[in-house]
Amino acid sequence: MVSRISELVLNCADPDLLALGARPADVGQAGDEPWHVLADPEGDEFCLLRRRLEQ
Repeated sequence: MVSRISELVLNCADPDLLALGARPADVGQAGDEPWHVLADPEGDEFCLLRRRLEQ
C-alpha cells in the first residue's frame, strides 16, 4: 500500500517558518491565493495557509 501526505496541519499561534530558514518560492502563483508558497533550506516547496476564523 502506498500513501502520500497531501497536507500537514500545525496548530500553532506564531509559526517561525522564515526565522528557521524558509524563503518565499514562486511556483506560478497569480498573487491572490489565500496561501503562501515557501521553500525550506533544501528547496522543498510547501504551502502555508492560515486557518480562517468562523464568523
